[in-house]
Formats: sequence, C-alpha cells, structure tokens
Amino acid sequence: MTAAPSLLKAALWMLGALASFSMLAIAGRALSAELTTWQTLFYRGVVGMIVLAGVLAFTGTATLHTRRFAQHFFRAIVHLIGQYAWFYAVLVLPLAQVFALEFTAPIWTALFAPFILRERLTPRRLLAVAAGFSGVLVILRPGVEAIGTDSMIVLASAVFFALTHIMTKKLTRTDSAVAVLFYMTLIQLPISFVLATAEVSLSGWTMPSLPLWPWIVIVGSAALSAHYCLARAMAHADATVVVPMDFLRVPLIALVGFLFYAETIDWFVLVGSLFILGGNMLNLPRKGGVAAPG
Repeated sequence: MTAAPSLLKAALWMLGALASFSMLAIAGRALSAELTTWQTLFYRGVVGMIVLAGVLAFTGTATLHTRRFAQHFFRAIVHLIGQYAWFYAVLVLPLAQVFALEFTAPIWTALFAPFILRERLTPRRLLAVAAGFSGVLVILRPGVEAIGTDSMIVLASAVFFALTHIMTKKLTRTDSAVAVLFYMTLIQLPISFVLATAEVSLSGWTMPSLPLWPWIVIVGSAALSAHYCLARAMAHADATVVVPMDFLRVPLIALVGFLFYAETIDWFVLVGSLFILGGNMLNLPRKGGVAAPG
C-alpha cells in the first residue's frame, strides 16, 4: 500500500472522528434542555450497551474474559467522573475552550505514567509537560483574568481522562478492547442511574420528548464512533500525522460555537492550543508510535 492512499484513508477516518467529537458536544447541549448531566450519562450508557450487545452477538462473549474486574471497576469510576465533568463544562463554557483544555489529557498521561506504569520521565517528556502547561496558562491567563471554577473542572476532566488512558494501557495488556468497553458501560450504567435518581428523584423521571431521542442516540454512539475512527486513522498513518489532524477539532468546534451558539472566537484559546499541540507532539514516540485515543 503506497503512502498517499494510506494518508487519504487516515484523513477520512479523522473526519469521522472530528465529526463524532463535535456531535457529542452538540448533543450534550441539546439534551440539557430536558435532562440533567447524570441522566444524559445514563442514556448514553443504555445506547452504548445496546451497541456493544450487537457487537457481542457477532463476535461472541469469549472476549469478555477477565481476571482483573477490580481494575475495570476503578477505570469505569474514574472515566465516569471525567465524563460528568466534561459534559458539565460543555454546558457552561465556550466549546473551543473545553476542547482545548481537554486536549491536555496526553500531557497529564505523560506526567502520571512514570508513577503508575513505571515509565521513565525523560527530558523530552518534561519538555512536553512544560509546553502543555504553557498552553494552559495562555488560555486561562492567570493574573489577567480570574481562573473560574468551570475551567478547573475541565482540567480535572482531562486529569481523569489521563488516568483512564493509563488504566486502559494496563488492562489491554491482558484483556480485549471490547472487554474494557463492556465492563466500563456495565459498571457505569447502574451508578449513573442511581445518581440521576438522587438528583431528580424517581418520581421526577419523565420520558424525554420525541425530538430528544435522536440526540440520545447520537450521544450514546458518538463517543464509540469517535474512538473507533481515531483508532482506524492510527492504523493507516503514524501518530505524528494523526495527532495534528486530531487537533483540528479545536478550531472546528470554535467555528461550531460561533455559528450555532454565538460564541466569540478567543484567539488566546487557539494560541494556547498550539502550545498544547506542541507538547503532545513532543510526547509521541519517535518512530511510528501510536498515541492512545482519548
């Protein structure tokens, strides 16, 4: 297979990933008209479980074998907290700022990996972390503007996503990717239901209106499709090519925010995002490595 067709396939898969990430944010905002964040996460889990059940109907359940359920449980909880923080932030902050700060997750992964995975914290990784934090400072501008709680919540979601990435790396050494997704959804589903019920009470639950159901399907499937498309893109091109493509979701979502939500385009966010991109690029393996999907 020649390089040009491979790059074209990678670019097409990345278009799918960019569209999926953007639709996830738009669907989250649409569902907030009637649903709380925990309810959104519950319905997301329901759709995700239906999709996974369909996959398992074809592949069989042998891929679900695991001896590390405790680690699956910990990963599911950490990811659920990160998801809640992310969906909350989508409702209260400009979309470009949410995506830019979320893009720091690989930087946090580089910082935590030496302590959890016993990987070396090399000078190159330290430089990547410094570049990422510089981008955060450009976006938040401490001393010039007050750092809001909402911005810190986005950064917290990136930290939890980083921990999720590290746990995924540990689990996939012995367990299948389908098992990781299945146990995550299985564990998160009842927890999100209990927390949503505590939020609105069981008597307060009402069926979403008919116009909301397409958004429920989108929010439940967009995350799965985003990560699948990203993984497929990685299969056709090196991470050094794919990661800059992934970065395009920051200006893309800025355009979405401008066109559909009258959000102003903050140039500090875009400049800071370039610093974060630089940190992510420094953190990539030097020879054809594959960055972990978010």
